[in-house]
Amino acid sequence: MSVNRVTTRTAPEESDGVRTPLRGRDAERAFIEERLDALGRGEGGIVRVEGPAGIGRSRILAEAAASARRRGTRVFEGAADPDEQFVPLGPLLEGVLSGEEPLPGAPRLRDLAATPGQRFWLLQELGDRLREAARNGPLLVVLDDLQWCDDLTLLTFHTLAAGLSSHPILWLVAVRAGSVPSGVRTTLDRIRQAGAHGLVLGALGDRAIARITEDVLGAPPDPDVLRLAHRAEGVPQLLVELLRSLREEAVTIENGTARLSAGPPAPRELPSVVRRLDQLSDPARELVQTAAAVGGTVTVALLAELLGRSSAALITAVRESLDADLLAESGDRLAFRHDLIREAVEAGLPLPLRQALSRQAAGPPPGRAPADATEAGRSAPGDASEADRQRTEAAELAGTAPATAAERSLKALELTAADAPERPRVVAETIPLLWQTGRAAQARELGANALAAGDLGPEDEALIRLALARLAVQFDFSEAVRQARAGAALPGISLTTRGRLLAMLAVGLSMSGEHAAAEQIAARAWDTAAAAGDRTAEATLTTVRSAVSFHRMDLAEAFRQAERSAALADALGVSTSLWVPEALWHALLSNTTGRTAEALAVVEEGIRITREQGRTAATRMWLMTRTRILLETGRLSEARADAEAASPATGEPGPGNLADVTLRYVMLRVALHTGDRQTAEAYAAEARRMRSDDAPVVRHFGTWMLALMADYEDRPDRAMAELDAVMTSPAADRPAYAGLIDPADAPVLVRLALRAGRHERAVQAVAMAEKRAALNPGLPFLAATAAHARGLLDNDLAPLVRAVRLYEDCPRVLARASALEDAGRKLATTRKPEAVPYFEAALALYVRAGAGRDVARVRRRLRAAGVRRRPSTTELCPAWPELTAAELRVVRLVARGLTNQQAAEHLSLSPHTVSSHLRRAFTKLDVTSRAELTRLAQHRDDGE
Repeated sequence: MSVNRVTTRTAPEESDGVRTPLRGRDAERAFIEERLDALGRGEGGIVRVEGPAGIGRSRILAEAAASARRRGTRVFEGAADPDEQFVPLGPLLEGVLSGEEPLPGAPRLRDLAATPGQRFWLLQELGDRLREAARNGPLLVVLDDLQWCDDLTLLTFHTLAAGLSSHPILWLVAVRAGSVPSGVRTTLDRIRQAGAHGLVLGALGDRAIARITEDVLGAPPDPDVLRLAHRAEGVPQLLVELLRSLREEAVTIENGTARLSAGPPAPRELPSVVRRLDQLSDPARELVQTAAAVGGTVTVALLAELLGRSSAALITAVRESLDADLLAESGDRLAFRHDLIREAVEAGLPLPLRQALSRQAAGPPPGRAPADATEAGRSAPGDASEADRQRTEAAELAGTAPATAAERSLKALELTAADAPERPRVVAETIPLLWQTGRAAQARELGANALAAGDLGPEDEALIRLALARLAVQFDFSEAVRQARAGAALPGISLTTRGRLLAMLAVGLSMSGEHAAAEQIAARAWDTAAAAGDRTAEATLTTVRSAVSFHRMDLAEAFRQAERSAALADALGVSTSLWVPEALWHALLSNTTGRTAEALAVVEEGIRITREQGRTAATRMWLMTRTRILLETGRLSEARADAEAASPATGEPGPGNLADVTLRYVMLRVALHTGDRQTAEAYAAEARRMRSDDAPVVRHFGTWMLALMADYEDRPDRAMAELDAVMTSPAADRPAYAGLIDPADAPVLVRLALRAGRHERAVQAVAMAEKRAALNPGLPFLAATAAHARGLLDNDLAPLVRAVRLYEDCPRVLARASALEDAGRKLATTRKPEAVPYFEAALALYVRAGAGRDVARVRRRLRAAGVRRRPSTTELCPAWPELTAAELRVVRLVARGLTNQQAAEHLSLSPHTVSSHLRRAFTKLDVTSRAELTRLAQHRDDGE
């Protein structure tokens, strides 16, 4: 008899005692009801429920058992446990000998199961008891997690199912899909041959995901929440656990819709993943945690190196992690079964350990051969054929496994003689692979040594300079310009190489802030790239065109070119791109123009993909970009934690220009919003260094940061003096912000200029904001910033109220709060009662953002308006005036004796966020130990 297979979609499993309704399960329910109908007519049989971990097998079995009981059918339920496989026949005996109506003679059956040589009699007696029970009515025997059953349970199950097939007994068993022990596979084959029905569980459909999201959160989800829910990829258990982890702090219900409080949250531990980790042996758990810290796919050889063991010693641990459905095979590498699983495992690791493992995974120590290149290691230097083989493999692996490709390329370099004519080409090939996998210092040293050795042909020198220019983009914008310019000036190089160097030069100039020069070089590069038919250079140059359009305020054209650039780079493959990744610019552009949710979605996808590919450099660039977006959306604690986690490591080449315009800028802004003077002063010192950088854009950021710091110190005259250098009739090659970093800074600048008595600067800022908004009428965020700036300049309530309304559809929390506060401030001069709702709305947004300094200021405005209100539990605590609400929650848990990991679990935060809060609390409170913190907490919270 053939197996009747039904492909299904499933509902979530119960995870916290509150069961969600069964969604997306019509086909399965109908199938189960048909089998129960047949059972009621006296027809027995076997149904095998199969699917991966978390897909809902147990829920299907529970629903079937409940339906059977409603029909009056007697039900026996048993389940295997991975920790109790040594108990002979345990799952089956537990099912039939416990519950509401157990089989009689339990002691006798248990004795037979525990006595050697009594298997025959056990089968006979158990069969007789089931046969006798079936005479009184149909039976449903449920057996969950067959993959963990002991051999005696498996033998008894298929023997009894075959021997009692003529009786009204329905056997309903569930087994995990994929790799299972050989005894389980044999049992499955036997019941399949006996005519078992198969119920194969697949992922949830879109409609079911939406319904379950509504069930868990208590309201229909908005697109951002639904997009986050889809990260579970239809796996019910992951979906429900993800949603429940967000329910308390990350989601709010507004106007009957579930919305993210402040954009996608940081990764968190998930209960099912924690349980599966706890069930592993120590070696297997360490292996999985190490793989999570490395990120993406990983070789067994790399894991062996990181764990200090041989590859052979990991055989059992690898098999155990595969059997637990945490890891899966991906060609010759291991990958996590699901990205949420990897994130959940990583979230449980202390930040220093994650960083150390990532650095160690980035490459072998100098002079040490890659772990998985043993065979090649036997070859001697000068073995040209082996070097060619390694180069070929590196080129083939570059697009999918850059870390392995880098190891192959380094081996090829080792095997290539110092005077071999092809050696410079191998150097040029190796540099970008090392950079992409997080070994930038090694890559730069390799290129610098090759240039210093001299005796290079023009084409070879040009290729090495091109590789160094690509490397320098992340660390030193001016160095990227120097290398690309020097390479492009070499005589006699190929058209393709010259076109790529000119494209890289245009990128470097654009990132440096020299936009007019970038446009001129790009025009030359287009002609060269077109003559060479080089679409790689075209992708990069299209990004430059987008940046040029942006600074001309033609944002529609900027978006069109950015989308074209990202599509070209994606079609070509990221390994060939000159600026990795082009999509990064699209995210920055979206964020700057108010499309913050879109920007965050692009960034999250970029982080996910580059982590999977093992592209450390690109992942870090995406992370840096995310800090800017988190800042703009008012997620200050997350922005700060991300910035700290992604901060440059020591020994990196160059000053870290990309970090200057992302991480350091973000850290200063967060410190100013939270009132953290010590941190603000530290990053103001960085800003003074940035102000003397060779790159105009870095100088521009440094100047604006110093102006903001001066404003924080209540020195508006000093702030405007800082800005004078970048506000003197902005030239064509300067950012089109009249001295600003972001359009939302226009009101900040107007407020500063008016306080300093520099009315002409305020007029200039408003004119620029209004021009930008007029040229781009489809972007409400720009209209909001222009109206906000105009309202401040004219001291006019109408544009301020208009700005508040325009900000409503934009997730720029701090910008909207500022407009609300300014509108309230205007009203308070003549109509104090009408000002109060504006102040209270602003206060709520500042509190949600954790902007302690802004909260205190608005509370003063409310008191001045005659409002006396006690701080809510989400606001700052009078007993702890130094701390934000988020920091105080962590401090109180740690003072109770919880570890960072336990506090992270309790608060549904990542451990590195908890560590960040705790570090900052130690600094603010001037304590140096947990014991000292505990004593201080007892003193303050007891009111002594």
